[in-house]
Amino acid sequence: MTDIRDLLIDPSALCLSQRATDQAVGFVDLSVCSTDICVAALPPFPIIGVGNRSHPVAATLDAVIEPPVSVEALIRQISAAPRAAAVSAQLLRNIDGLPAARALHLESFAYGLLQGSTEHSAWLSGRAPTAHSGLSGRLVVERRDSALNITLDRPLARNAIDRVLRDQLVEALTLAALDAEISAVRLRAVGAAFCIGGDLAEFGTTRYPATAHLIRSRTSPAFLLSGLSEILAVHVQGACVGAGLEIAAFARRFTATSDAWFQLPELAMGLLPGAGGCFSVSRRIGRQRCALMLLSGRRITAATALRWGLIDAIEDDPS
Repeated sequence: MTDIRDLLIDPSALCLSQRATDQAVGFVDLSVCSTDICVAALPPFPIIGVGNRSHPVAATLDAVIEPPVSVEALIRQISAAPRAAAVSAQLLRNIDGLPAARALHLESFAYGLLQGSTEHSAWLSGRAPTAHSGLSGRLVVERRDSALNITLDRPLARNAIDRVLRDQLVEALTLAALDAEISAVRLRAVGAAFCIGGDLAEFGTTRYPATAHLIRSRTSPAFLLSGLSEILAVHVQGACVGAGLEIAAFARRFTATSDAWFQLPELAMGLLPGAGGCFSVSRRIGRQRCALMLLSGRRITAATALRWGLIDAIEDDPS
């Protein structure tokens, strides 16, 4: 295990516009950092603060350590996928404050870049077959007066989103976007898990990054979700992972059961969240906490999600 002392950066180096080094991650000890340092530009890899989050320099960094994310978890995950970590950190810096459409296109560009990386190729070649490949599922769509109720119904696959389910979701959201009489969209799921993310069996089926980007531009639910966020309410239970969390985080009202847990595991695949999550999650909890989740791959509980603002309430018996 790499010692954090080997990765500490002299705070004065942040005043420089460039830093010539090939390290994968850097840490700044905020307890010894002057309050009047002017950060010119961060280096092209993640810079993580350790110490007081209220320090004036802390807000300029990619993240600041806080539970349940540890220094050790960050070093381990980033060291295993340094290119994906660097691209992720740079993306979060650059989409901060951007309108949804621009941020989502940049996310797709970055995701496509990583689809062609050696880190993602290594994950594809080493992954185990998925047990739920081929299990059918469906999206249940029901109109009640001015409300559109949408339910993920693929419980045997823990509601993993495959191409069919994604396309059905796009159809339902398109209906909501076009029908001015729809004033509420409610998204739920059946089974023990809300959604474990994209169906891993379909990862790598499109190996040309530019083609994959164009497909996402036409078929990603994220673009529709960003326009419907003000009327969208999502309730989750159990696992809310990857694309499932990215979709849910667009909601104006986002609630969860007390046993729900949340995770962005894409870095271990040599990727970053590509279903809108770099925008939707960071919009809810801020760029730095989004980076903590993304770069560590750690699960967070419903209690932590509520404290961070990822969800709005814990409701075990929602109406």
